[in-house]
Amino acid sequence: MSSVDAYGPSSQTLTFLDPEEGDILVAGGDTQASEYEFTDFTMPSQTQMQTQTQASQSQLDVVDNSQTQDVVGDEEGEGVDGGMVGLQESIHLATQGVADLRFEEEEDEDAYYTKDLPEYACRYCGIHDPNCVVMCNTTRKWFCNGRGNTSGSHIINHLVRAKCKEVTLHRDGQLGDSVLECYNCGCRNVFLLGFIPAKADSVVVLLCRQPCANQSSLKDMNWDASQWQPLIHDRCFLSWLVKIPSEEEQLRARQITAQQINKLEELWKENEGATIEDLEKPGVDEEPQAVLLRYEDAYQYQNIFGPLVKLEADYDRKLKESQTQGNVTVRWDIGLNKKRIAHFQLPKTDSDMKLMKGDEISLRHLGTSWEGKGHVVKVPDNLSDEIAMELRSSAGVPLEHTRNFQVDFVWKSTSFDRMQSSMKTFAVDEASVSAYIYHRLLGHEVEEQTLKINLPKRFSAPGLPELNHSQVYAVKTVLQRPLCLIQGPPGTGKTVTSATIVYHLVKSCGQGQVLVCAPSNIAVDQLTEKIHRTGLKVVRLCAKSREAIDSNVSFLSLHNQVRSMGSLPELQKLQQLKDETGELSSNDEKRYRALKRNAERELLQHADVICSTCVGAGDPRLVRFRFRSILIDESTQATEPECMVPVVLGAKQLILVGDHCQLGPVVMCKKAANAGLAQSLFERLVVLGIRPIRLQVQYRMHPALSAFPSNIFYEGSLQNGVTAGERMRKGLSFAWPSPDKPMFFYKTSGQEEIASSGTSYLNRTEAAVVERITTKFLKSGIKPEQIGIITPYEGQRSYLVQYMQYSGSLHSKLYMEVEIASVDAFQGREKDFIILSCVRANEHQGIGFLNDPRRLNVALTRARFGVIIVGSPKALSKQPLWNHLLTYFKEQRALVEGPLGNLKESLMQFSKPRKLTNVLNPGGRYMSNAMWDAREALIPGGAYDRATPFNGNLPPRHQYIRTHDQMGMINGNPALQAQQAVANLPVPVNMYMNPTIPPNYFQNGQPQGRPAAKGRAPHLSRNIQRQSQGASQQGTQSQDMTQNFSQGALTQNYGAGLSMSQPISQGMSQLGLSQAELSQDSYMGDEFRSQVDAALSQDSTYQGERAYAGQGLNFSQY
Repeated sequence: MSSVDAYGPSSQTLTFLDPEEGDILVAGGDTQASEYEFTDFTMPSQTQMQTQTQASQSQLDVVDNSQTQDVVGDEEGEGVDGGMVGLQESIHLATQGVADLRFEEEEDEDAYYTKDLPEYACRYCGIHDPNCVVMCNTTRKWFCNGRGNTSGSHIINHLVRAKCKEVTLHRDGQLGDSVLECYNCGCRNVFLLGFIPAKADSVVVLLCRQPCANQSSLKDMNWDASQWQPLIHDRCFLSWLVKIPSEEEQLRARQITAQQINKLEELWKENEGATIEDLEKPGVDEEPQAVLLRYEDAYQYQNIFGPLVKLEADYDRKLKESQTQGNVTVRWDIGLNKKRIAHFQLPKTDSDMKLMKGDEISLRHLGTSWEGKGHVVKVPDNLSDEIAMELRSSAGVPLEHTRNFQVDFVWKSTSFDRMQSSMKTFAVDEASVSAYIYHRLLGHEVEEQTLKINLPKRFSAPGLPELNHSQVYAVKTVLQRPLCLIQGPPGTGKTVTSATIVYHLVKSCGQGQVLVCAPSNIAVDQLTEKIHRTGLKVVRLCAKSREAIDSNVSFLSLHNQVRSMGSLPELQKLQQLKDETGELSSNDEKRYRALKRNAERELLQHADVICSTCVGAGDPRLVRFRFRSILIDESTQATEPECMVPVVLGAKQLILVGDHCQLGPVVMCKKAANAGLAQSLFERLVVLGIRPIRLQVQYRMHPALSAFPSNIFYEGSLQNGVTAGERMRKGLSFAWPSPDKPMFFYKTSGQEEIASSGTSYLNRTEAAVVERITTKFLKSGIKPEQIGIITPYEGQRSYLVQYMQYSGSLHSKLYMEVEIASVDAFQGREKDFIILSCVRANEHQGIGFLNDPRRLNVALTRARFGVIIVGSPKALSKQPLWNHLLTYFKEQRALVEGPLGNLKESLMQFSKPRKLTNVLNPGGRYMSNAMWDAREALIPGGAYDRATPFNGNLPPRHQYIRTHDQMGMINGNPALQAQQAVANLPVPVNMYMNPTIPPNYFQNGQPQGRPAAKGRAPHLSRNIQRQSQGASQQGTQSQDMTQNFSQGALTQNYGAGLSMSQPISQGMSQLGLSQAELSQDSYMGDEFRSQVDAALSQDSTYQGERAYAGQGLNFSQY
């Protein structure tokens, strides 16, 4: 057929499937529907089309005629055979014609991927249009400006993940191989570059964001700096710079997901020539075994956590060793201790690594052979970007040189080695912890224990504030239990409570020395100061690398107490000689070390309390010490292996203090974090059913500021220890939108931009608003140190510092003293006024880790007198939690816009907030902060009572939701306080678990470890527990209803035998709770209140995960 030949040679032979016997060939099937559309075939010419149309029409006529004859023959009972023969012949002709068709296709999908693409083809998807591709100058790889299946273009994805900043356009592209650099300074960082239209319409001027675009000299050239726009918008290069591939091109290209891009980038770090096909090879990107809820024994525990700690260690080492910086200029100085100090600045890095005081670094001069090591004593702050490093030795320092230095970061494995060692000790040393704590930490079911002690008559400690009712209850309970969790919401006096507990452990209980730890040095110092006020002998054990760093408790540190010991004049003389000369002779050095070691041991042995970081508890100086009582503050910010370092020093009584509704541990390695290393020990114990005691009276925030966090994060249980009058600042130059509510959300519409690092964001519009608000505060007489500016992004923090220095209307020194920091840096601290800059404002990318509810909780709870949030409601309201917050501000008439001197209520409307629920724990009020209330579980006929047959009709239920009362103050009546303490004790379940639950988390699978260590019998404890449960299920009433709450769990049965001695969730699962039923609001009838209050035992526990052991693990990220 000539008409077919015109299509050219076939690229692929078309084959047809023969219908099976009995199948009916349906003529007229819909092959023209949308799923059959093909838009990439070559269109034939007009003559070809006509010829083909005629041929096809003649064939179709034959088919139509034969079909007509077939139907008529059937109706008349004649000519059936003849009709069928005619139909078969027609079909044969038609199929033969189709078989001869030759489609000229550019290439099939497989050929597109496997053919030899040009060098400049996108390494992700294969697109190779010169107008659409860009080369990364560092990796020499080409990428297109199309998004594909990701939120940003492929070139931006690569630049961000590979941490590169310079690119080259294709020479055959629309702008040729133009060099993208700043017209003024030559900077080639594409994340910094932007453009301003020049006088001629066809000319643009490229300038960097800081400082060139803000220079006053631009006005002389008739360039309007306000028109400056970044070259990258919405994570794509501007289309006039690099063309965006059409949708058809992107659909034809290789489809690659964001996860594949991540894996490919990781693979390129090891093998630059790797391709996407290499991702399919076995052994690539293997995931480590995830953490469990329960462990067979300590060997299995070690086998799971050990590899995760190693992953984190390897990542940390690689990160630090890659941070070498050359061409550094040094300024020399000498410290008060006569040691040499080198001051220098490092270029802005896009590293995940944060430099901290005490970090060890190495300084090397490239022109000479000199190299010196030392510790960081100052990090960049608002006053200066300089880093100060104190050298260990002043010998041979090249003071005459200031240039051509190189800085290397020294990685030390000490922290990780101590974690591994502690887990090994936990497994092999029976004396490392008591048998009870051993089994509870592993998740074994053991019988509750109480400690026999003489409780103090007065619970408040000397030198510390008087305790409120919830603090007294916490102290009293902790002293009597071998394992206890205390949850301290913001401003509830967690540190005071911890210090009081330590005081009574030493004085009243006679427990011997107490070890007090926290994951950060700041937290340890704060607690050390409070404990010192009680009059106890306290020693602060510092790492050797931090001995030069000053703090408010430096006089309590071990090395300073050794220096001030008057009983050792020989040691003091040797110390003075060492300070003056820098070094001692060999014999003097040996004598000095021996004397110092003996003095340290003496001080440590005579101390009542030893304070250190968690990792610091593994210090060799404590190796022979055994501590019966151990308290870990801020334990929710420590990883589980980190907590184990102090725990294995003989713990028989362990107190974990923290708040899992605030920020958790920082884990840099994503693999380790996803496997569960980012979950704290505190969180896992909560899921196991150990109920934390919550402190309930907050003394920090204005009552209006505490309302939203209390209702959303703490079930409305927070009471106010301060009145609105005590937290209202008078004399401000601008009025709050609602006079009695010192807060507002200021609506902005500026777009986010990628910061110069490529890994962070900034928002110039928000920065300008923040500066104006700060200036108004300062003009009102508020001191700079009373103001805190929080932003989640380092890019915005850095931009704000510079912007306020150069663009603020007041003296730059005032702005220097205003603290601008991240959410993490503000955790555990407070300011009078907080300004929160949200930064994110985009169409495709979402809001990043602003999604984290814990981050929002911390940001909202730092202020005492007032909170101002600056952000884009349009972008933020898409996320459920932020939608609730914006709706709350809208209801309070505090969502505003316009000039600060004349704020107007915004008319923006939001969709109705969805109920925040956790699909695993639907009974709770908050997304992943669900709490069972023990009172609800006990009510016969209530929402959780399934004792009676359920007929499908839900009874009418009143809402039982405790809401935050802004005016609610704690009552002075001790009897009422005691009642409140009992009534407001919720049972927490799985609060703030990771969104992704590792497989086998609830079912341990096959045992991996060795048999339990000798002398420990988990099965024995479990059998005892089962016997007690069996006895209770038989209806035995072993306790009187009127006995004191603290005397133990009740065994009286309610309804269908649900008793307090058996885990509540087990009873619930036996009663057949359904997801739909649990999501209903619970019922609390007045007639049940008295019996419920009597039935609620403070000592009851709740095995949280059991109710859902047989269901699918549907965790919500909220």
